[in-house]
Amino acid sequence: MTPDLLAANERYAASFRTGDLPRAPARRIAVLTCMDARMDPAKFLGLSDGDANVLRNAGGRVHPDVIRSLVISYELLGTRDVLVVHHTDCGMLGLSNEDVRTRLRARGVDATHVDFLPFDDLDQSVRDDVDALRGSPLIAGDTRIAGLVYDVHSGRLRQVV
Repeated sequence: MTPDLLAANERYAASFRTGDLPRAPARRIAVLTCMDARMDPAKFLGLSDGDANVLRNAGGRVHPDVIRSLVISYELLGTRDVLVVHHTDCGMLGLSNEDVRTRLRARGVDATHVDFLPFDDLDQSVRDDVDALRGSPLIAGDTRIAGLVYDVHSGRLRQVV
């Protein structure tokens, strides 16, 4: 960790006052979104500390670990709503598994067994991920699931599902 990040943490910790928040998210929401640094779900959804469980990965895609986390969020922490939020200008859009595998192969790594979950159609990727959650026997049937696209240029959300 770089000294500037440690110094920033010291400044943050000096005025930290939310250490007593409950473990469960106050708004009973879980958000699955991309790890893109241009996106801050707390800001674009108006969330405060303690409001939601936020899961981030490349593309904001559903995979087994996301389902595992959402099960814990629902069963142990009381969430009842899931937002799947993909975004415009995503690095996963138009990428292929072979693109990533070629890069790794150049470093001597075999990744033929890995699906990096790229996609070619932004809205369809949202629908696919919402369908994957709705179709999972591990996700409770009363979970409300919405799919949205965040525009990285305007800051606006658009509902897809």
